[in-house]
Amino acid sequence: MVATPAWPPQSTPRLFVADPLARGHVLKIDAAQAHYLISVMRTAEGDPVKLCDDVTGEWLATAREVRKRDLTLEVTEHLRDRETVPDFWLCLSPIKKGRIDWMVEKACELGAARIVPVLTRRTVVDKVKVDRLRAHMVEAAEQCGRTALPHLCQPVKLAALLADWPTERTLFFADEGGGVPAARAMAAHPGPAALLIGPEGGFDDAEREAIRALEQAVGIGLGPRILRADTAAAAAMAVWMATAGDW
Repeated sequence: MVATPAWPPQSTPRLFVADPLARGHVLKIDAAQAHYLISVMRTAEGDPVKLCDDVTGEWLATAREVRKRDLTLEVTEHLRDRETVPDFWLCLSPIKKGRIDWMVEKACELGAARIVPVLTRRTVVDKVKVDRLRAHMVEAAEQCGRTALPHLCQPVKLAALLADWPTERTLFFADEGGGVPAARAMAAHPGPAALLIGPEGGFDDAEREAIRALEQAVGIGLGPRILRADTAAAAAMAVWMATAGDW
């Protein structure tokens, strides 16, 4: 007996859309998303497309009225609910274009609930293009099968971040002056958490003292080697996810 192919197939394209989804809704897709479906994925009428709205989960839709620059999608079936997101924030000092894009992509893939750009005295990037970072984040979520997007915050100065820090959330920070090994520290402090990664030049002495003065702050070490900021972020996030049981 010939096996029935899985439906929808694994190759079905995925898109995040802004409007809440429901069975029977018809959406017009244009601009970059239409180009992706029509020119890149060669979507034809009747083909399946997976849609996510970051609220109700993932839906199956069918392509209708495919034209040169736009198409419509009819929502037909609810595939799964929005995923449960680990209560973890990544607070990162912006670094140069390309590397910060990579950091945001990996934070999304690893399951961060919130991403907070943090401005420090040694931050070398003058402006943070939040819209560009969000586009990279959405693309990563579409490709890795996430049904939830991290909340991407506007940049905040380090002093303001510390002043408004939630009492119930542990703040792990990569301490160049030495700290508890990351896995041990994270296992000892379960619950809501965040990771603070400094700029390429590190925190200055005053900033380090201000962070250490925060009751919820825990300095962590990331091994014997000097890691670049983006590598440190991905490595420490992976340790927290494994320790918290998300993996």
